[in-house]
Amino acid sequence: MRHYMRAIARSAAATVALVAGAARLRAQASTDPTTRLKQVLPAGAAARVLSVIADARARDLPAAALENRALKFAAKGVDAQLIVRSVAEQEARMDSVRGALQRGRTRAPTADEIEAGAEALRKGVDGARVSALARMAPPDRSIAVALYVVGGLVDRGLPSDSALMRVEERLANHASDHELESLPVDLPPQAMAHGNRPAEVGRDLAETKHPGSAAGAGQSGSAAGPPANVPANGGKPATPPGLGNKPPTGRKKP
Repeated sequence: MRHYMRAIARSAAATVALVAGAARLRAQASTDPTTRLKQVLPAGAAARVLSVIADARARDLPAAALENRALKFAAKGVDAQLIVRSVAEQEARMDSVRGALQRGRTRAPTADEIEAGAEALRKGVDGARVSALARMAPPDRSIAVALYVVGGLVDRGLPSDSALMRVEERLANHASDHELESLPVDLPPQAMAHGNRPAEVGRDLAETKHPGSAAGAGQSGSAAGPPANVPANGGKPATPPGLGNKPPTGRKKP
């Protein structure tokens, strides 16, 4: 009887282990970006997005940021074809800004710097000015936050050249990243009047720095709102940042 009970216990333990292993595999599959993209996008659009992501990965660009971007837009109801276009254009901006950063300093840019630079380009910042910003910053300092802050200032109404000058002045005075993030507090009233809202850039960094983090999209993060410049749409297909809008001249690129 004792041998029989031991055999039953071993069998039960093995069954529990198998069930737990299967649950882990299911959980991993449900959170894998490739699997999630195939689940939330039509087959054709998913294939095109995954092709762009594979190309980015092969060229050492931040592919995970593109995965996250597509997942967040899908969670917000953006049209699948606009997601394809948005991801492709963001990859092109990443490639362009990597070159701009490399022209400004000798070390290879980090993934965060490439992501931040791509967002800056999307908002109308010139690649040559990105190179100049990289050149003036200490060579061992990441300029990812500086670039995100430039984009945040543009969002709040400053022309891109003015936003860059403000950040460059702070960098020249050895401002920390935290001090850079407080820049919008100092904006003149006329700039604030044209911006989205009088909030600090630091509040938005979590949204713009990792544009794909959205609960419910198989990613960690907040789903409190759409990505930068994607309005709440009441269930209607949304438009990703930079697509379908006509910003004022000298501001964000279409």
